[in-house]
Amino acid sequence: MAKGRRLKPEQIVTLLRQIDVLTTNGKTLAQACKEAGTVEQSYYRWRKMYGGMSLKGFPSVKVDQAKKYKELGQENTRLKKLVADLSLREVMLKEVIKGNF
Repeated sequence: MAKGRRLKPEQIVTLLRQIDVLTTNGKTLAQACKEAGTVEQSYYRWRKMYGGMSLKGFPSVKVDQAKKYKELGQENTRLKKLVADLSLREVMLKEVIKGNF
């Protein structure tokens, strides 16, 4: 894995699955991560985010879930920014109505 390269959710799920297989076959987590081309810190972070998707279900369902999860996260961020902007506008309008500008 190239340094600083961002992986797509489906690639992360595939790597998690690969590391799970390697550790099940008797390798240590450090060895499995090295063989998969990542570090343990990334493994734990990804497992926290995508862990439930890498252990259950069918492979195609996992990839779809990972994509959907990423899309929902992006939409959630966009909506939070929108709510913050609208809240700020509301406060500004209230101040203008009071005459405290």
